[in-house]
Amino acid sequence: MEVVHEALSWLGTPYHHAAGIKHAGVDCAFFLIRVYEASGLVSGVDPRPYPQDWHLHRDEERYLGWVKCYCQPTNKALPGDIALYRFGRAVSHGAVVIDWPILCHSVIRHGVILSDGSQPEWATRFAGFWRLDLA
Repeated sequence: MEVVHEALSWLGTPYHHAAGIKHAGVDCAFFLIRVYEASGLVSGVDPRPYPQDWHLHRDEERYLGWVKCYCQPTNKALPGDIALYRFGRAVSHGAVVIDWPILCHSVIRHGVILSDGSQPEWATRFAGFWRLDLA
């Protein structure tokens, strides 16, 4: 699947807030955007500006709002779907599902890595799976 291949090609890219350049810097929002853009599934998405800590102080679902513009919720994850996570008071992190529970995402202090979504550090914050709405 193109989305999975593209996501994996970002492995090792450092974390950088509000950036989206492969091998230079990317945050979790722009990681999703750039992966889906490179796969030819979305274009022209730019959620900026957004402060790095907005989710800690507000209930506003900004991240989820952007995801809802392009995706529909789903109960069972397929490769290439998005897994969302709640940090602070709102959904504020997204990852590409490689093959559940394996995720590819950009994480502060680590950059783009693979993680096991069933592990407690992620499972306790899980907020749902979403699939790109191609209709």
